[in-house]
Amino acid sequence: MKALLIDDEPSNLENLQQLLGAYTHGIEVCAIATNVDEAIDAIAKHKPQLVFLDIQLHQQTGFDLLKQLGRIDFEIIFVTAYNQYGIQAIKFSALDYLLKPIDPDELKAAVDKARKAISLKWDNERIAYMLGYLKDGNKNQGRIALPLFGETRFVDIKDIVRCMAENSYTRFALRGGEQVLVSKTLKEYADLLSDHGFLRAHQSHLVNVAFIKSLLKEDGGTLLLTDNTKIPVSKLNRDKVKERIMVEFKL
Repeated sequence: MKALLIDDEPSNLENLQQLLGAYTHGIEVCAIATNVDEAIDAIAKHKPQLVFLDIQLHQQTGFDLLKQLGRIDFEIIFVTAYNQYGIQAIKFSALDYLLKPIDPDELKAAVDKARKAISLKWDNERIAYMLGYLKDGNKNQGRIALPLFGETRFVDIKDIVRCMAENSYTRFALRGGEQVLVSKTLKEYADLLSDHGFLRAHQSHLVNVAFIKSLLKEDGGTLLLTDNTKIPVSKLNRDKVKERIMVEFKL
């Protein structure tokens, strides 16, 4: 979960980073900011899922920051040394806040609450995508939703080069070299992508036929992809792979 820390006191930022490292897990501090302008730039650049927002920022406030943002698609944990300043507004909005000095147990509870809220948002995104798929039929079949840690990534199927099994996870290699890890098995994606130009070359490898460069004879059969990656072809799948390639390339 990517977190942005916003506070006008460097010592407070350092202290919060230390507390997050010691008492929470899965938090990646993607950036820090000490004023409203820096915060706006950091939000646009890093797209955090969670923001720790100091209420007093020099001559401005965290509320001034929020008023300038067109869309707030992250969770907020307010941080303040003033137990009356803006707290009533935060309480009425059911948002979380921490009083300085920060209590580790309260920090952990606030992070856990934010994590649950973010997870719910991801689930809602996936449900909305599913409903759109059912409603529009073939219109959405060129994309797939990949639930990653910290986001739901919507990927064009044509940009998936290959998928690799990593125990109960699947690693997707995308066009351009990016790789993402998804907490689902390769078998699930082999079934899902079978009608979209993918073939199971090996127990651990699923390949997009569009990225096959050649079929090598080495090691009993190896696929060479356009990015020069070599994918082994298992003995069990060898005949199916050869047949599929002949059909796809009209050999």
